[in-house]
Amino acid sequence: MPERNKKTIMIVEDDIFVMDIYQTKVTQEGFDVVTAENGLEAIKKLEGGAKPDLMLLDILMPYMDGLTFLKKKNQNDAWKDIPTILLTNLSQREEIEEGFELGAKDYIIKSHFTPSEVMEKINKYL
Repeated sequence: MPERNKKTIMIVEDDIFVMDIYQTKVTQEGFDVVTAENGLEAIKKLEGGAKPDLMLLDILMPYMDGLTFLKKKNQNDAWKDIPTILLTNLSQREEIEEGFELGAKDYIIKSHFTPSEVMEKINKYL
């Protein structure tokens, strides 16, 4: 059972290596972590009662990509206000802009940010 004052981060990322790095860092920083490998799995976890305080959301994933997930998240009153930070690749400028239009707070270019810099962004929005 998570501690009441402990914040929960949902990491939605299909690259197991990237997921593992972020999950390790976020856990070391004292957060609870919920993981999903794609948007569809993330929706199921939210429907199942997961209540993240913030989401790290990859844009390119199988089954349901990050932008489609954001659209669905915005349609649900219980989820729409969860701050979301996009996890992107360098070439995804148009997708990043669409993500902002869909309510994303920020983005992280995966190849450019260290896990510590990712924590700075997480803490900025919590």
